[in-house]
Amino acid sequence: MAVGILLALAVTVVSVTNKLLTDRFTDTTRDRAELRLALYSGNLLSELRQNAIVPQLLARDPELIGALNSADYTASTRRLISFVEEIGAASLMLLDIDGRTVAATDRNRLGSMHRSEAYFIDAIRASGTVFTVAEREEGGYGFFYSRRVQSGSDVSGVILVEVDLQKFGRAWAGISDAVIVTDSTGTIILTTEPRWRGRTEEEALARQTPQNAIQRAIQATADWTALPPDAYLQGEAVMRLETRIPFRGWRMTSYTTYASVRERVNGVLALEIMGFAILLALTFYALSRRTALRMALFQRESAELRSLNAALQREIAERKRVQETLAVAEQTLEQSSKLAALGEMSAAVSHELNQPLAAMKTYLAGARLLLRRNRHEEALSSFGRIDDLIERMGGITRQLKSYARKGQEAFAPVPMGDALASSLAMMEPQLRQRQVQITRILPDDPVEVMGDRLRIEQVMVNLLRNAIDATKSAAAPKVDIILSAGETATLTVRDNGPGIEDLDALFEPFYTTKQPGDGVGLGLAISSQIVTDLGGRLTARNGQQGGAVFEMQLPILSGEPAKQAAE
Repeated sequence: MAVGILLALAVTVVSVTNKLLTDRFTDTTRDRAELRLALYSGNLLSELRQNAIVPQLLARDPELIGALNSADYTASTRRLISFVEEIGAASLMLLDIDGRTVAATDRNRLGSMHRSEAYFIDAIRASGTVFTVAEREEGGYGFFYSRRVQSGSDVSGVILVEVDLQKFGRAWAGISDAVIVTDSTGTIILTTEPRWRGRTEEEALARQTPQNAIQRAIQATADWTALPPDAYLQGEAVMRLETRIPFRGWRMTSYTTYASVRERVNGVLALEIMGFAILLALTFYALSRRTALRMALFQRESAELRSLNAALQREIAERKRVQETLAVAEQTLEQSSKLAALGEMSAAVSHELNQPLAAMKTYLAGARLLLRRNRHEEALSSFGRIDDLIERMGGITRQLKSYARKGQEAFAPVPMGDALASSLAMMEPQLRQRQVQITRILPDDPVEVMGDRLRIEQVMVNLLRNAIDATKSAAAPKVDIILSAGETATLTVRDNGPGIEDLDALFEPFYTTKQPGDGVGLGLAISSQIVTDLGGRLTARNGQQGGAVFEMQLPILSGEPAKQAAE
């Protein structure tokens, strides 16, 4: 990702830089080329104007005129040589009226004939200085100023001044630009490339290009970043600039390659690419370094995971061992629970049978006394009660069995008043022995509930016995029994004892405040369970005037269901 972004950034920066620098350096190169072109044209024009005046001066020279008149040219050549060094012309020649060279700075030209040359004919015909461009037999062009020499009204000869413009071509050839000078017809008369002379610009460009310019143009145009060319030389692009020379319709054209532009731009781009290459190398180094760190971190995490896995395996083995130990402990605890349940059951049986046994003992003692006194009828009544108690003990035993088989009891309408009377009868010996004052408040209408009468009486007996036991320390023991009917059938047993010390633990099995031998703490726990099984609830509280108050609430049986149950 980072490498991709860096490469994209590098391509963008290089592209933008190439475009900006190419435009800037191209403008600079163009300005310089324009400046050179102006300088070249100025030098050329200065050279032409400097030599234009020479024929006029020499045509008035008395010695040259005298030589033509006397045909004595012994000193004429020497005099022309003395002039040419000061003028700076290529050569000076003096022609007689026949066009024969009679004096010349180049002695090899003495005696040569120019009668048919244009510069001679035009000079004879014209009264002023004539400029002529003459093509040479050996190639190239000669540039001549000529003017006729007069002696009075007679024309005695022609003075010819050859202008050295080829030196500019040689000077321009030493630089990188290709330069051509064309006359008014478009023919190249002066150029840095000799093979272009005598041709038009189009012919020259199609035939031959300047070697230096072409080589640079090839490099420039081959570059994909080159600007649109101004001209093509053999298919290669170059920058073309043209200017007009204020002399006989001449024009000067220069061709400049893009090589310098590309060299400068490529130099800057090379530095940029080098910088991005260094940055890319640093990026690769950073990425490789980060990868190495990640690998080291991965290896360290792998080692930690292997260590954690080993620890987990050990913990799993330990848990299996603990589970096995726990299973053994659960089995032991289950066995202990069975023994505890067996003990609790034994205690419950003993608790529930203790009351009937006590009553049977009392009735049996009474019956024995009645028999001794020959009161057989009353003794039979006591035996009948003993028989009822035995039947009740059997009922308790069956109830304990059904307690182990919850949900199988057969409920029936139970008159709460009758159940209370039966419970009080069962408690009669204790009540008579303790001389406890019993106060009963019963409603006028019978109150019935749906349930097991034996179990309901069992709850009532437990509540009465607890109340009687609680009044042992009372000077005038008193127990109030209130049966009321509303949404539920409520039986309230209130005593005037010391009250309840711990209400939270009151219904817990084996919780008791009685002296050893008076109880085992199962009566209220069994009673609470019986009331809950019948759909009611058993509550306890301390009275506002002291003593304990127990309330047994059972769902009341309405009249219609009671009748249906009776039917």
